[in-house]
Amino acid sequence: MAQLTVQINGRPYVVGCEDGQERHLAELAKLFDQQVRQVSQDVGQLGDTRLFLMGALLLADELADLRLRQNAMQSELAKAQTEQARVEVKAAAALENAAKRIEKLAGG
Repeated sequence: MAQLTVQINGRPYVVGCEDGQERHLAELAKLFDQQVRQVSQDVGQLGDTRLFLMGALLLADELADLRLRQNAMQSELAKAQTEQARVEVKAAAALENAAKRIEKLAGG
């Protein structure tokens, strides 16, 4: 298991992660640090625990919003796929009818 020192609100924290995940963890820590620093600017220094809690709650809120948007987009995609399938069936039927008419005209 790898260990990495990350900086959150100007303080170092040593955290563990799976080998090879150090870069990803560093990026997550950077994101969290930005959130905590923003909270600190907005409401002042509240102590690490409260700043971290507020930062985590704001990130959780963003995640919840993204999940709602993703669900809405998946629903729209499913509707579009259903409509596409309906149009394809209709087009296939029209082509089949046209082929039958052409055969009838050619044969008769």
